[in-house]
Amino acid sequence: MRRAHTGPRVGGWVPLPTPGRAKGIFAPGFSRRPRHSPPSWPGALPDPPAEQPGGRRAHESWGSLPSAGGSGPVASAQRFLMGSVRWAFPCAAWAPRRDEWLLAARLVQPEEKDRVRQFVFARDAKAAMTGRLLIRKLIAEKLCMPWNEIHLQRTSKGKPFLVNDILGSHPSFNFNISHQGDYAVLAAEPELQVGIDIMKTNLPGSGSIPDFFRIMKRQFTEAEWRAIKFINNEWIQLDMFYRHWALKESFIKAIGIGIGFNLQRIEFNASPLQLEVGKVYKETKMLLDGDKEEGWIFEETRLDDRHHVAVALGKPEVFVQKDSNKEKKISLSDIIGQISNTRA
Repeated sequence: MRRAHTGPRVGGWVPLPTPGRAKGIFAPGFSRRPRHSPPSWPGALPDPPAEQPGGRRAHESWGSLPSAGGSGPVASAQRFLMGSVRWAFPCAAWAPRRDEWLLAARLVQPEEKDRVRQFVFARDAKAAMTGRLLIRKLIAEKLCMPWNEIHLQRTSKGKPFLVNDILGSHPSFNFNISHQGDYAVLAAEPELQVGIDIMKTNLPGSGSIPDFFRIMKRQFTEAEWRAIKFINNEWIQLDMFYRHWALKESFIKAIGIGIGFNLQRIEFNASPLQLEVGKVYKETKMLLDGDKEEGWIFEETRLDDRHHVAVALGKPEVFVQKDSNKEKKISLSDIIGQISNTRA
């Protein structure tokens, strides 16, 4: 069993070494049938532990999931115990070999593979593939379902969901992914609507920052623009712009309505103004059509100096259209460590 400790936890996120071939992005033993194991943190993925009759594996620090206990691919409702899930994978640092990429492609559905192929740039294809693998890792571990039995579809607005009947006993199980910049991230909740978005602070592709703000003027309210421009430093203003953008996107993704929503209907009071790397904050509040929304919680964190992550959390019935803060960075072997060849 391999485990690389890379430092203390900070706000639930665990710094990991850059995934590389020396450690092996994919864990050994993939030729055997799927096995299920909770991730081990921090560090690179250990080999999946063997089943212990009637026993339990180590529970995750942010929740607990009893062992499937050899009772079949679907855990009973009595044993189902899932806490909040927050995962991040540094997909930009992943340099897969051809056999590694082919293995990853075999682990997703044909239509998912086709969507990944549509990306022009390898960087975007890697991020998209990572997002799909994260979803499958989540379902395999939290719902104790073999990877080759997971069937995903998308809503008319593009939000992925699990088709399998297991959700009949857990209808509020909700998950969402995002990938932008150097990371792919996932958030999941057993009882809440959830949306996640990550944004990397980058200079505009062309033109100045003030010109970029003028183009984007209609996406934020006057109060939000005052907050964005509060500090007289263009880079800090740009950083605050992307923070607000991630907040808005997280809410839109949580309610699953896609593009076409008027972003000025929602207004964020971002607090505190500065976020420390690795800490999780829940102080930010939202107004919807001018009214304070008490039923929503917004988690914010910075993975590093340039990546903002926002997670929107609301009860399933909270949003009606009027017209855990525990998070971890993971390596790719963590994503698919318990997978075997699905054709076996």
